[in-house]
Amino acid sequence: MIISTQLNPLRKTPPQSITSRLKQVGPGVILAATGVGVGDLVAALVAGTLYGHVFVWAVIIGALIKFCLNEGIGRWTLASGQTILQGWRQLGSWATGYFGVYVLIWGLIYGAAVTSTTALATTAMFPGTPLWAWAVFHGLLGFLLIWTGRYRFFEKVMMGLVGVMFITVIGSAALIAPNLATLSLGLIPRVPDGSLFYALGLIGGVGGTITMASYGYWLREKGWNRVGWVPMMRLDTTVAYTMTGLFTLALLVIGAEILYGTGIVLKGDQGLISLAQLLGEELGQPVRWLFLIGFWSASFTSLLGVWNGVPYLFSDFVRTIRNIPAEEAAPYLSDRSPYYRGYLAWLTFPPMLLLFLEKPFALVIAYGALGALFMPFLALTLLWLLNSDQVASVYRNGWMANVTLAASILLFAVLAIQELAAFFQ
Repeated sequence: MIISTQLNPLRKTPPQSITSRLKQVGPGVILAATGVGVGDLVAALVAGTLYGHVFVWAVIIGALIKFCLNEGIGRWTLASGQTILQGWRQLGSWATGYFGVYVLIWGLIYGAAVTSTTALATTAMFPGTPLWAWAVFHGLLGFLLIWTGRYRFFEKVMMGLVGVMFITVIGSAALIAPNLATLSLGLIPRVPDGSLFYALGLIGGVGGTITMASYGYWLREKGWNRVGWVPMMRLDTTVAYTMTGLFTLALLVIGAEILYGTGIVLKGDQGLISLAQLLGEELGQPVRWLFLIGFWSASFTSLLGVWNGVPYLFSDFVRTIRNIPAEEAAPYLSDRSPYYRGYLAWLTFPPMLLLFLEKPFALVIAYGALGALFMPFLALTLLWLLNSDQVASVYRNGWMANVTLAASILLFAVLAIQELAAFFQ
C-alpha cells in the first residue's frame, strides 16, 4: 500500500533546466552546513596533522555516505508524502520512544556546547569579554532570528554564512598553496598503522547529526512537496555534499601543510584557536582573521540550523504520539507551532545554566550513549523504509543505495561502540 498524503498544499512547478535548478538550491546546503560542526573541523585538522594528505579518500567516502543518507530522507519525504517521524512510528513505539528521550537530552547538552564553541571564535577575535557572555549572546541571537523570521529569511542568512565559511576556509587553504601531486596521492585508500579509527571517524563525521532528519521539513518549507521534485532534491543534495567535501578537504590540507611533522597536536575546540594563532605567525594576521571568521561561521551555522530544524522534529514528534491525522497535521508542521517554539526555548534557555555549572555526569553519559546510537538508527530505519511498500517501486532503493546504507550501518555501529567505550572508561 502506498500512502501519498502530501505535506503541503502549495503547488510549485519543478524547474527543468540545470540553471534554474541551481538557482533554487538551498535546503541541502543548509543541512550540510548545520552538520559540519567544530567536531568535524577538529577531526579533519587532526587527521591532516598526524597523517598528512593520506585521508583525502576518507573525506570523499564520508561525503558520499552522507549524500546517500540525505538523499534517502528527501526521497522518503517526497515519494511517501510522510515525514520521517511518521516513518519511524510505523516501525513501532520503540523508535519514537527512543527519539523522544534522545531529543530532550540532546537539546539540553547541545545547546550549551554549540553556543560555547561559537563563543570561542568571537572571544579570540575580541578578547576581554567572558566566553559565557558571548555564548549567551549567540544563543539569544539565534533564538530571536528563528522566533521572528520565516524559512525564506532563515535560508538567506544561512546561505550567506555558508558563503563566508566556504570562502574563508577554502581561501586559507589556497593561500597555503598545497602540493597538488602529494594531495592527489591521498586519493589512493591507505590506512597507516594505528590510524583505522581516525579514518573511520573522518568518514563518519563529514557533516552528519540529528539535523539530517530535519531535511524533509525544509523541503516542505521550500515548497518541494511531491515526487516531481526528486531530481531537484538530488541536485540540491549533490551541491551540498560537494561543498562539504571541499570544506573538509581544505581543513585536512591546512592541518597537513601547517602542522604535519611538527609534533604539535590540536586538542579539542581550543586547538582551533591555537591553529589560528599559528596561521597568523606563518602567513600574517589577515589569514588568522580569515580562519577565525570561517570558524565562527561554521559554528554559528550549526547553531542556527539546529535552532530552526530540530524544533520541527519535536513538534512532529508530539503530533505523531498524539495520533493527529494527516489532514490536521499542518499546525504541528509550522514554525509557529507552540511545540516548535517550546523546543526552540528548550534549546536556548536551560542550556545557559550548564555554562555556569559543571554538566551533570549522568546527563553527559546518557547524551553520549543515545547520541552514539543515532546515526546507525537513522541508517537502519532508512534502509527499512526505502524498501517498503510505502514508497512506489520506482523510488525504492536500488542495489547501490542498499549496499551503501548497509555499509554505513556497520560503520556507524563501529563508531558507536568506540564512542560508548570511551564514555564508560
